[in-house]
Amino acid sequence: MQDPAPERPLPLHGLRVVDMSRLAPGPYATMLLADLGAEVIAVGGGRSSEAISVFMRGKTAIALDLKGEAGRQALHTLVASADVFVEGFRPGAAARLGADYGTLSALNPALVYCSLTGYGQSGPRAGDAGHDINYLAIGGALGAFGEPDRPPRAPLNLVADFAGGSIVAAFSILAAAIEARATGQGRHLDVAMIDGVRSLMAMHLPLWNTIHNPARGEGLLAGSMPFYRTYHCACGGFVAVGALERPFFVALWTALGLGEAPDHMKRANWPAIEERLAEAFLTKSRDAWSEHFIGTDACVTPVLAPDEFSGDPHNAARHAGLGADTVPVLPALDPQILPRGFDPEDDATDRVLAALGLDAATIAAARAPKGPGASGMAWPPELS
Repeated sequence: MQDPAPERPLPLHGLRVVDMSRLAPGPYATMLLADLGAEVIAVGGGRSSEAISVFMRGKTAIALDLKGEAGRQALHTLVASADVFVEGFRPGAAARLGADYGTLSALNPALVYCSLTGYGQSGPRAGDAGHDINYLAIGGALGAFGEPDRPPRAPLNLVADFAGGSIVAAFSILAAAIEARATGQGRHLDVAMIDGVRSLMAMHLPLWNTIHNPARGEGLLAGSMPFYRTYHCACGGFVAVGALERPFFVALWTALGLGEAPDHMKRANWPAIEERLAEAFLTKSRDAWSEHFIGTDACVTPVLAPDEFSGDPHNAARHAGLGADTVPVLPALDPQILPRGFDPEDDATDRVLAALGLDAATIAAARAPKGPGASGMAWPPELS
């Protein structure tokens, strides 16, 4: 009897990433890489406020004192063996720690060095502080979000931090890593969240100030059209309707038993369409409508709260075994692949540096005085 075939390694097996980023965008980007098999070593300075713990899965955490020469030399030794380095400091801060691109690329010419910041490495705001809402605003997206008669409102921090920052960074890193393996030459990636936000607007910019998207809160995809919005249900919950194209709208109208479908692209019909749909959806609960529309092309789904995701039959079928407060590994290469864990008490400083050939005295001098700061929980802030 033959032994079973060896388990296929994950796609990024063998890619070593040194992560010195903090808070959300950088750590989420490197979490995506770790999920696909990259070895991610998160370098902290021993402070408990340096990272959001949920992004540490599949990573190894070490603590180095980068204000001292021994800590910097340990970092340099680590980077010499790495493929990727990620930082999210304001321009100039990495250089003060001996971790700038010039210094590290001289040690490792094939290194892909990713600087992930809100405003980028150049321009008048490059050194300014900011958060997702600021990058969303200056990126030209926030002005398109929200109700027409209310101030713009950010959709959590999903767009600038994670879509325009983390995912663009991960994509850029992989592109540069492929190039570096082919040429032996790395590069410095200047990933600015404002640039990512602008790129995400590619589909919508040509429609701005046109009949399709005349102003904030108005337009085909802004949630104001009766065939592309949410509706109250009898239980107090909501369903989302996305019946944009004609066949989908007809399927919606027919499934609701409303007779012959009107011309839904004729603006004069919108008030009557909205009234009919609102009345219809108030006759059943959200979950009843969810069951009613499964298997149709009406584009109707329940609006789930974040903690309801795993209980939905479709989500449960795709992500069996996923915790209610956990996100899946992406892309879904194998539904059996679950996120790798992380032990916040595991200080891997000695183990990682010893594997690089550093002796005990050098390691003791290099490590930060406390545990691996990258494993600390900095979020949410304490409110009172």
